[in-house]
Amino acid sequence: MNQISIEFELNGAPVSHDVYPNRLLLDVIRDDFGLTGAKRSCDVQVCGACTVLLDGKPVSACTTLAIEMDGRSVTTIEGVEPAPGELHPLQRAFAEAGALQCGFCTPGFILTSLELVDDGVVDREEIVERLDGNICRCTGYHKIIDAVATASAMASDRKEG
Repeated sequence: MNQISIEFELNGAPVSHDVYPNRLLLDVIRDDFGLTGAKRSCDVQVCGACTVLLDGKPVSACTTLAIEMDGRSVTTIEGVEPAPGELHPLQRAFAEAGALQCGFCTPGFILTSLELVDDGVVDREEIVERLDGNICRCTGYHKIIDAVATASAMASDRKEG
């Protein structure tokens, strides 16, 4: 099987890379680029631990082929900080709410939640519904929902102010 050359944006930087057609996005970003925030867990798209953003939308990197990145934009948890060493407001909200414990699921929850924050979603039921594909085994979900609602409200306040 021959490798295919693809070009895409990874965390805001243009890259080109040769991949085999059957390589998964998760393996490429972890093994080839050293971005280990996305985790391998269920391998069947039900836990959210491998979530990345593909053109701004959350996808499961464990079931997405790397060749699908060609000409597109991929954002991992390593690419959400506004400036080097600075936390995204959603990351800060997670820390302040105690919405993380072991941290295994945190990148997936944050990447899935970015759209909620951008949309200013503060309704707890909608947050629960839209985070349905993410599993946390440690903290319980109340603190995660609180963190997303807080960051969403703050983002809405900044847009209005």
